[in-house]
Amino acid sequence: MRPAAIVVLGTALATACGASNAPPSDTPRPPEQVYRETCGYCHGANVGPVIRGRQLPPAAVRPIVRQGSNAMPAFRPTEISDSELDALAVWLEASEADPQEQGQ
Repeated sequence: MRPAAIVVLGTALATACGASNAPPSDTPRPPEQVYRETCGYCHGANVGPVIRGRQLPPAAVRPIVRQGSNAMPAFRPTEISDSELDALAVWLEASEADPQEQGQ
């Protein structure tokens, strides 16, 4: 089989199987959703400290999320993507305190 025929055959098989050269369409979650689904479970629920409304700088948030701190676990990029973490850190800095949240 000639190389061109192999490319055509491979492209046809990939198309038939649903494969694509396009990057995955994983849309980053909005920061409010990341907070609600991942952070709010502890922060603001009397497990960890309240972090909303404290104007925490993004440069301080990112390493804590990735490396963990004290009882807080580290979160991998498969749990919170880099783009989600960047947006979350900016959102936290600008967030207002939620009177419904309580913390340690």
